[in-house]
Amino acid sequence: MDKNKFLPPALACAGLLLMPFITAQLGLGEGPLRIIDLALLYVMLALGLNVVVGYAGLLDLGYVAFYALGAYLFALLASPQLSENFEAFATAFPAGLHMPLWLLIPCGAALAGLAGTLLGAPTLRLRGDYLAIVTLGFGEIIRVFMNNLDHPLNITNGPRGIGQIDGIHVLGHDLNKPLAMLGLKLSSISQYYYLFLLLVVFSIVLCLRLEKSRIGRAWMAMREDEIAAKAMGINVRNMKLLAFAMGASFGGVAGSMFAGFQGFVSPESFSLQESVMIVAMVVLGGIGHIPGVVLGALLLAALPEVLRYVAGPLQEMSGGRLDAAILRQLLVALAMIGVMLLRPRGLWPAPEHGRIAGAS
Repeated sequence: MDKNKFLPPALACAGLLLMPFITAQLGLGEGPLRIIDLALLYVMLALGLNVVVGYAGLLDLGYVAFYALGAYLFALLASPQLSENFEAFATAFPAGLHMPLWLLIPCGAALAGLAGTLLGAPTLRLRGDYLAIVTLGFGEIIRVFMNNLDHPLNITNGPRGIGQIDGIHVLGHDLNKPLAMLGLKLSSISQYYYLFLLLVVFSIVLCLRLEKSRIGRAWMAMREDEIAAKAMGINVRNMKLLAFAMGASFGGVAGSMFAGFQGFVSPESFSLQESVMIVAMVVLGGIGHIPGVVLGALLLAALPEVLRYVAGPLQEMSGGRLDAAILRQLLVALAMIGVMLLRPRGLWPAPEHGRIAGAS
């Protein structure tokens, strides 16, 4: 057995565990680590969408809706929003609802999973472009719904968003407060980093188990040829609903973490552009291949923030005639076009079936 093959994974694990200390030693501040925290949330979103698109072959352009549902559920259950607007809640919970994390995560996953099932039910006979249009409409409906649900009953506070959201508490400790442990002092951003990293690792393990399970093989058979899958006895309807529900639950958990991390949610965070970016992460990384999806999510989540440092100097060189935000979007688009031209199957695509058969 070649011991050297374990060296790259070991170095990668060590680098991930020491990331907060590396950024601190380099004097980069907390900005880069905050970008990484948000990128880890996008990794969870991309893994969830990969279940729907990569495994089951169902094109979903409204995936950000499940992200929004998880975020708003966390905001309502961990803030004074409901107590400030409803007498019944104010009487029962004068200081507002402040539910613990071990309840909030399952609630976010369950709500998003239920919404995924409700989305999948009327779309069972749709494929391709038609399915994409329906899911796109669903995502926009949820965003508009959250934007307008401040009248006649103020539930989501409309376009003003919900603030005063509790930070995430783990074992009674508020992650918004520094933590001293074993002679080391971890900042709030570092603690969120380790929590999100743990959730991403759990999500990857879950996806790997799903991929090799009977359910995963049924999804892939359905993706390759739905008629043949039916002929083999696969219940295509149930498999589609399960794919929508399972993929959506990842988005619900990521949304819950986003609300606790930011402390504020508003409809602007869940626009159509977010859905398109999540789909791009899966496609550019490599559809159906977990390492590729993770790579695509990390690169596309961090690239717009990194390009801020490029767009600024370019704007100065043009004498201020170029808008930095528009220039940054242009650079991201050019990078995506370049990747698809050079790597049509993604940055890290799944091995081709022919090669696997030949190798065996």
